[in-house]
Amino acid sequence: MKLTELLRDIRVVNLYLTVDSNITGIAYSSRQVEPGNIFVAIKGQRQDGHDFLGEALERGAVAIVSERPRPAELDKTWVQVPEAREALALLAVNFYRQPASELKVIGVTGTKGKTTITYILEEILKTAGYRPGVIGTVDYRWPGHQFSAERTTPEAPDIQKIMRQMVEDGVSHCLMEVSSHSLQLKRVWGIGFDVAIFTNLSGEHLDYHQTMENYFEAKKKLFFLNHKRQASIVNIDDPWGEKLLSALPMHTISFGFKPEAVVRAEKFTINQQGMTATVSSPLGRLTFTSSLIGRHNLYNFLAAISAALALSVPVPDIVRGISTIRNVPGRFENVANNLGIKVIVDYAHTDAALENLLQAVRSLNPKKVILVFGCGGDRDRLKRPRMGEVAARLADWAIITSDNPRSEDPEKIIAEIEQGFHRAGYNNYEKIVDRRRAIEAALVMARKGDWVVIAGKGHESYQVFKDRTVPFSDVETAREIMDSLEQKLEKK
Repeated sequence: MKLTELLRDIRVVNLYLTVDSNITGIAYSSRQVEPGNIFVAIKGQRQDGHDFLGEALERGAVAIVSERPRPAELDKTWVQVPEAREALALLAVNFYRQPASELKVIGVTGTKGKTTITYILEEILKTAGYRPGVIGTVDYRWPGHQFSAERTTPEAPDIQKIMRQMVEDGVSHCLMEVSSHSLQLKRVWGIGFDVAIFTNLSGEHLDYHQTMENYFEAKKKLFFLNHKRQASIVNIDDPWGEKLLSALPMHTISFGFKPEAVVRAEKFTINQQGMTATVSSPLGRLTFTSSLIGRHNLYNFLAAISAALALSVPVPDIVRGISTIRNVPGRFENVANNLGIKVIVDYAHTDAALENLLQAVRSLNPKKVILVFGCGGDRDRLKRPRMGEVAARLADWAIITSDNPRSEDPEKIIAEIEQGFHRAGYNNYEKIVDRRRAIEAALVMARKGDWVVIAGKGHESYQVFKDRTVPFSDVETAREIMDSLEQKLEKK
């Protein structure tokens, strides 16, 4: 594609064109540059792409996109733009020939529930005969393809490349978890969303957004992008959802428990085997049964049902689709065993998510709740004592351990979590830095009828330290330890 064609509909301040080159790809990292690529120089939080222009040109970049004017000494094609990240997104849209225009695109944003909603909606759409694909926290997948996710919402060129591959493979719907970072950094600019879903908002990423208002404004952007405007779907029970509803000009479907919700949970029962619920909607009542547990998952079902109705999925297919989903990786995931101990692995890594998780467990009448959790390093430090307070109130015993400490000292992170127990006036905890040892201690301690909840890492298959990343899965670790305990019991 010629550069001038690639720049279609992109705001340009100055264009210094030495030759209208044929562009072979778009790169935002100098290490990714291949001959014939256009390189977009972005100033990030830690590195500045302008410091790597020499490497990009050496690797074969034929044009540079930047917010800065062209240096006088550089005789290369240079495109000056007002916003480099916006340009990166729109260049990718043009290069991959607007794949969103050939898909139904559903964006899900909010603090909690995004992953589960995409899993539920994926099953509903498959049951209805469609071929959905997913871009999300666990992986990027569509029929015949599955890739580990480096981040919830990839960079713009990666999104557009994935969506183009989906189109070529006959995918009908793209379900996308849209993070606040991706909205703030304009990774999803140029995508026409058919449906946008808001789940809820609670304290997370405040190291980046600074305030809840800023966090909300980032999430809100999804609802004011280039929508195909089929529907916006909002949790009316969430205070931030109410605020969003009042600001939305387009057709909106609200969901929740309040009488005014368009899609409303009328009655439900939840136990250790799952849930049954009756939901009212503009198309009448529907009743479904699911093996997923917890009131928070009922909200996820309401969101998915609302989206399916907006996409004109028949009600019988919605009900059948819900019944087919057995679990979501790392979301209230059960580790089966023969010892009568309920072992749950969950991705809850904020105080609000941990509170929802433990309240869901408490509602199922466990004998004792033993919690294993930590907090990630190089992330919002303010939530650490808050998570400690939640654990102190809702767990009978807590083991504070390491999560993904990254560049931080794990013991210092644990000490900050510990402050929450002190503030709440509880001493129902111990500290075990090694995560495997912490999980083992919890499982050895547990007795029949107890619940062991392992929170924070969920589906992740690794643990990140300052100098290395090692394989580690909470699910596999718990399963190995439980198998060992069962074998020891059999030998007695």
